[in-house]
Order: sequence, then C-alpha cells, then structure tokens
Amino acid sequence: MNHVIDGYEDYLTRVKQASQNTIASYMRDIHQYVSYLNTVIHLDVLEADRDTIVDYTHWLSDRGKSPATISRTLASLKSFYTYAVSQGAVAENPVRNIHVEKTEKKLPQILTGKEVELLLEQPKCTDLKGYRDKAMLELLYATGIRVTELINLNVGDVSLTGSFIKCVSNDRMRIIPLYPAAVRALGTYINDIRPKLIADPDEVSLFVNLSGERMSRQGFWKIIKHYQETAKIDKDITPHTLRHSFAAHLLENGADLRSIQEMLGHSDISSTQIYAQLVKQNLKTVYNKFHPKAQ
Repeated sequence: MNHVIDGYEDYLTRVKQASQNTIASYMRDIHQYVSYLNTVIHLDVLEADRDTIVDYTHWLSDRGKSPATISRTLASLKSFYTYAVSQGAVAENPVRNIHVEKTEKKLPQILTGKEVELLLEQPKCTDLKGYRDKAMLELLYATGIRVTELINLNVGDVSLTGSFIKCVSNDRMRIIPLYPAAVRALGTYINDIRPKLIADPDEVSLFVNLSGERMSRQGFWKIIKHYQETAKIDKDITPHTLRHSFAAHLLENGADLRSIQEMLGHSDISSTQIYAQLVKQNLKTVYNKFHPKAQ
C-alpha cells in the first residue's frame, strides 16, 4: 500500500508538476482517508470499493465537514485511484459517479414508520441466516449506529439483561438503549443461532457471516439491499437510511436533540440539527396533504 501512495506523491511532483500547496492538500486528504480505513473499518486502501467511499463521505459529514470539504476530498481520492488504476494496483476507480452537493446540503432520506416495519418483517426466522439478519436490522434501527460500528460489535458489547449496547468509536464509548423487540431478536441470535454459525469457539464478533467469521461491510450492504427489494420499498435504502430514520423518528416523538446527539455519537450538535429541519419539512408535507384549506 505505502509504495502506491509514495508513487502517487512522486507522480504529482514529477509528472503532473503540481505546486507544493496542491501536493500537500492532496496528500493530506489521502493520509486522513487511509487513517480512517486503518482505525475505523480496518481495510486496505487498495481493497476499498464504492460503498467504502460513500460511507467515508457520511463519516466526514457526521463530523461536521462541509459539502465543499467533502467534494475536495473526493477529488483527491479520485485522482489517487486514477493513478492506482494506471499502475494496475486496482481494477477500477471506486470514486466514480459519487457527487456531493456543494451549495446546499440535502436533507437525508428517511423511511416512514410503516416502511421500517415492512423492512424489519422481511428476514424470515426459518433458518440461521434469517434469525441473524432479523437481529442485525432490529439492532441497527434500535440504536442508529453506523454500519462500521455494527460490524465491529463484539458479543461482550451487548447487555441483554440491561437492554443496551456499548459502542466504541474513535476512542469514545457510548451506551445506547435497546427496545424490547431488539432485545428478543438479539437474545435468540446470541443464545441459539450464533453458536451454530461461528467457526471458532473463541470468536468474539457479534455478527458473523455464513463462514463463521466477522461480517463485512460489503456483506451487510448486500443484505440490506436484498431486503429492500423483497419489501418492494421504492427508496434507496442504505445502512445510513436506518440511522437517519432512527434519529428523525425519535425527534418526531419528542426526544431532545442533545440525547439524540449522544446516541448518534455526533461530536457537534450542528450535525444533529439537520433532523430538526427534516421533521419540520415532513410536518409541512403532512399539513399540505391533509389540511382542508391547504389544497
């Protein structure tokens, strides 16, 4: 990996003859991205795919980075991966066709309560995979954690008796409650299903794939896309969609922004305030649709 990054810096200097400021800016973005891959999702820079990049943009946004900053970062990553493709280090550029709104930050898409229920009903508890997928979806909606946090959970991070999980991210630990249905789904999975899935009795990962090893991000993306299709929900559902829905539904039902900020793990309240705008927008839509004088 390092030789590709070093080669890219040399390419910027000798071939592109970029200015020192441009090189410094590009390399700063690359090194911050590599640090994220190493410490947050434990992935090699040459193994990243489009979903990795999309997740990274969400991660940056959650930390208060502006659309302009994220767009600049994408430009840096696109340039790096273009070089990596030219060197045969990767087969294709994972940054292709990823764009960020530069002027106005679009409000996130959320699911309605009925759509969430429909999605959660899709995993059929008739085999090991169905029980596992049910537990994963219930946990994701119950807590609003990020997909990387979900797959990094260990069995010891779950308290069934206390009805909460411990989530550690960026050296910060937060305690997030679980609703009863999520506790039941997790209890069944942990006690009855997971022991039949794990390949190694010493495996600590909470969620494992059918080979008995820790679930990957790519594996979970495929799972959620599958259930979107079976539910016939006409929205582009990603793990982040459930995170957004979790926050918006809490706010709609009276939760305060500070509590939501804590559960989401936002370092800046401004990242959480977007859900207040979203709820107001939804209220306006309901008003215009149902008020007799609004037609």
